[in-house]
Amino acid sequence: NLFESVRHGIYISTKEGRFLDCNPALLEMLGYDSKEEFLRIDIVKDLYLKPEDRIAFQKLIEEQGFVKDLELQFKKKNKEIITVLLTAHVRRENGEIVGYQGIIVDITERKRMEKELRDTNQFLMRLIESSVDGIIAADTEGKVLIFNKGAENILGYKAEEVVGKMNIKSIYPPGVAREVLKKLRSPDYGGVGKLTSFPLMFRRKDGELIEGDLSAAIIYDEHGRETASVGIFKDLRERLSIERELRKTQEALLQSEKLAAMGRLTSQIAHELNNPIYGIMNTLELLKSEIPPDSKRRKVLELALAETVRLSDMLRSMLSFSKPEEEERRPTKINDLIEGILLVMEKQMRESNITVSTSFDKDLPEIMVSTNQMRQVMLNMIKNAMESMPQGGNLFIKTFYNADNVMIIIRDTGVGIPESIRDKIFDAFFTTKQKVKGVGLGLSVCYGIIKDHGGEIKVESEVGKGTHFIITLPIKGGK
Repeated sequence: NLFESVRHGIYISTKEGRFLDCNPALLEMLGYDSKEEFLRIDIVKDLYLKPEDRIAFQKLIEEQGFVKDLELQFKKKNKEIITVLLTAHVRRENGEIVGYQGIIVDITERKRMEKELRDTNQFLMRLIESSVDGIIAADTEGKVLIFNKGAENILGYKAEEVVGKMNIKSIYPPGVAREVLKKLRSPDYGGVGKLTSFPLMFRRKDGELIEGDLSAAIIYDEHGRETASVGIFKDLRERLSIERELRKTQEALLQSEKLAAMGRLTSQIAHELNNPIYGIMNTLELLKSEIPPDSKRRKVLELALAETVRLSDMLRSMLSFSKPEEEERRPTKINDLIEGILLVMEKQMRESNITVSTSFDKDLPEIMVSTNQMRQVMLNMIKNAMESMPQGGNLFIKTFYNADNVMIIIRDTGVGIPESIRDKIFDAFFTTKQKVKGVGLGLSVCYGIIKDHGGEIKVESEVGKGTHFIITLPIKGGK
């Protein structure tokens, strides 16, 4: 019959707390082997986890005459706790309540799954909230559904100001929201329903426009219909500022290289011209001594001699120009200087698939150098190493010292330098790059600065395996 075959627990009990009858499903649910054993238990002590729940149940059922889907916790025979839904009504005899009868449904597994689902949802929400990037979700009408802490920090709104109240179009400049949706539905920007990267400007609450990057996706239901969209907003202000500073530094370095080369060229020209000029001046002086003072030829010679002296003065001025005043040298921490350059170039290294490793001597002493010039040297050396690894590779930088000198090793796994040109790499205007980015003066300038500081720079290289530069700088400072 139905009482025996139904898979939920069915019972009949007294008001005092004893079972009068039950079906096999209830015995199985609560872990009892026989009905006789089960009918002997005390409902309050042996079944209810919390005795006060029995009192609340009796009060409710006797007031209403029934209860429906009352959630309770019961103890099985082995003391295991289960969660059940109890639906029951009162039993009456001669108008008096004498007991209860009803159905008990075990929802323990359902509660476990609900808890797992709730925990998963909470974890996902914490994950979304903890992201430093802005994460915003909106429905198909553009109404904002999710607005995380990252979005609050980037855009200046609070979530309660936005969720359910603001349209996503308000965050974009005019017309951009439509363009983003068009790209999302196109197969050309990461696949239909995806937008991998899209640089754009975001509008903050205070009206400020922020340089950023957007990646987004469309969310579909089980029938493939669009239900929402989610976007991740990155604030690129700091990164772009660093990149701009790096470009300025590189441009300043290039300009410095060009000026240094011009200075050396001017110096060489002046030195080469000085000798013949002095020879001409001496010859004119000799001729002048052999011609009488009142001779017209004497005046021509004096005029020629005056112009030669003027030319000599011009050459001295050129020499002076080619040797500008030396920058002040001050105690400098080479480790900090290199770490700063690596920090600025971190993005370029990562995009070039280059792994950087360092081994800095923590006790490295300060050395007397021109900080700006030494920064130029290290930037140029690291930049050259990066450009020698077009397919990516490893860059290793090490610092150490002995009693007299600080040593810096810069080693890459790039294309290497052929032996035939290894001795020329420090010459002005010499370059191994097919597409010349500067004027071939980088290593020449580095060499000049290191030498001017009383140091040395050496190179070891093997084609196809990489290059190894060793820079030595005196601890007490050069000239």
